[in-house]
Amino acid sequence: MTPHDIYQKLSDNIALVMRGQTAAIRKLLAAFAGSGHVLLEDYPGTGKTTLAKALARSIDARFTRAQFTPDLLPSDILGVSIYDQHSQTFQLHKGPIFTNILLADEINRASPRTQSALLEAMAEGQVSIDGVLHQLDALFFVIATQNPVEFHGTYPLPEAQMDRFALQFSLGYVAPADEVAILSDQQLSAVHPIERLTSCVSLDDILALKQAVNQVRISEELKRYIVEIVRVTRAADGVALGASPRASLALMKTAQALALFDGKEFVAPEHVQEIAVAVIAHRVVMSPQARFSGKTAVSVVEDILKTLPVPA
Repeated sequence: MTPHDIYQKLSDNIALVMRGQTAAIRKLLAAFAGSGHVLLEDYPGTGKTTLAKALARSIDARFTRAQFTPDLLPSDILGVSIYDQHSQTFQLHKGPIFTNILLADEINRASPRTQSALLEAMAEGQVSIDGVLHQLDALFFVIATQNPVEFHGTYPLPEAQMDRFALQFSLGYVAPADEVAILSDQQLSAVHPIERLTSCVSLDDILALKQAVNQVRISEELKRYIVEIVRVTRAADGVALGASPRASLALMKTAQALALFDGKEFVAPEHVQEIAVAVIAHRVVMSPQARFSGKTAVSVVEDILKTLPVPA
């Protein structure tokens, strides 16, 4: 099975549950194959959790869901060492972070202290517990969700943590015809359609897919184009904090993944432009004056894409 076949099987399998969300599935899998993490921000009931569960069920891999709440502690995520009287040693009881795919549901409801427990894991694939480093699996993918309209009892994610997410995007509402199809899917069955979803690819297939992404060629001109897009955000009007070099790396990796999905051996400018807003906008911090005037990070990145010369 070729890397393109692996992507197509995954995409088709998820689409059995996520109707009318082809673009969102493509973005999710681009971050997944490009070794990034995803932050889904959208209104309640749009399918954020369902999308994460559909991906996990499509792969023969371990999946853990952690419901973030104000009273959640870092040890509830990482794990804790408990003294065993029989062996007279401390035994590590691993938390939900020791998995392949972690769904951090409503991540902004947990305190900053608990949110920060994910930083090391997301950036370096390891966690420190009681001064001891523990390596996570080769496949470790975080999908976090948050609701943009509820602010009571929430803690906005700090810039350092936002920078750890390769992509941030929303699902949006589906077309009326797709919404009718969703109703029909659940009317005709006593169980939710996701319960009938089975794995279509193995863990080895996914590791091969991630390796294939690294082999997709990208020209020096396109690398400079990526760096220039990110660099311009740092000096753009109304921006208090521009995107970091981590954004450049994430944009290159996800563009490589999109090229692979399209069956291409090299990255085209269209792949960079397709994913740039989702990769960069959430890392850009607008000044208070710009926010009051209605200017957004999304509009800043879109303007950059329109004005910056595209490599031939």
